[in-house]
Amino acid sequence: MSIKNEYAGFVASDALWIDETLFDIPIFDIQTIANTKISTSYSSINIRENEVLGKRVEHFFEYFITNSNRYTLLAKNIQVFCNKTTIGELDFILKDHLNDHILHVELVYKFYLYNPNITNELERWIGPNCKDTLLQKVHKLKTKQFPLLQKEEAKSVLKNIHVNPDDIQQQVCYLGNLFVPFFMKNKIVPKINNKCIIGFWITAKMFTSANYSSYLFYIPKKKDWIIAPKHCTTWFSYDSIIEQVQHSLIQKKSPLLWIKSNGEYYDRCFIVWW
Repeated sequence: MSIKNEYAGFVASDALWIDETLFDIPIFDIQTIANTKISTSYSSINIRENEVLGKRVEHFFEYFITNSNRYTLLAKNIQVFCNKTTIGELDFILKDHLNDHILHVELVYKFYLYNPNITNELERWIGPNCKDTLLQKVHKLKTKQFPLLQKEEAKSVLKNIHVNPDDIQQQVCYLGNLFVPFFMKNKIVPKINNKCIIGFWITAKMFTSANYSSYLFYIPKKKDWIIAPKHCTTWFSYDSIIEQVQHSLIQKKSPLLWIKSNGEYYDRCFIVWW
């Protein structure tokens, strides 16, 4: 898998919500940035092969900003210490030349599955392995990550790089990749940006030879989840992939499958262990 295809997946990502009143958090939406150049040269994106998806996305965001006509990157990954102990990190400090603002942008890139069995609508968006949720991350943003800017330790660091902390506006670039139950494919889900829905999920009992024997499959590594399945060149039959699927499920890990059918039709599907 190439860096070019990873970056293309990042650029195609959408903000998880559009209505800023939903969580009362200002949105930094890469899809609505005016006059942004998307470079076709990727030589300056230096990513180690073993870097995890979250760190890779940080590289892509930095590259996106530095190739933009509108923004200048002033600082990134600013560590804030108190008595030699790290109390947090500020992701990106940007200069918005269009509005003449300094921005503190927190970057979030998530994969969530929609569980209709949960009562509260926004609580239904959970991680593939039930280890995190949309609301948990939003709560952390509002109670820990954004308030960090107001701490004296953070203000001191910012002043050292000649940024006035009192002039900074805060936004979140919250990019989402969403999966709905198979029976909800092509249905509208309330509150969130439905452009983020890129696939579906099924239970292990539904992944049978009777249903899927005519398809081809590939299980990408997590760092490759960002890539569109059409770029995959290695495919396996149902009989070849089922052992890999079962191995993940036994470990209580929900594998992501890329699915190819009818020659050139692609889909993405999580098979959940829960």
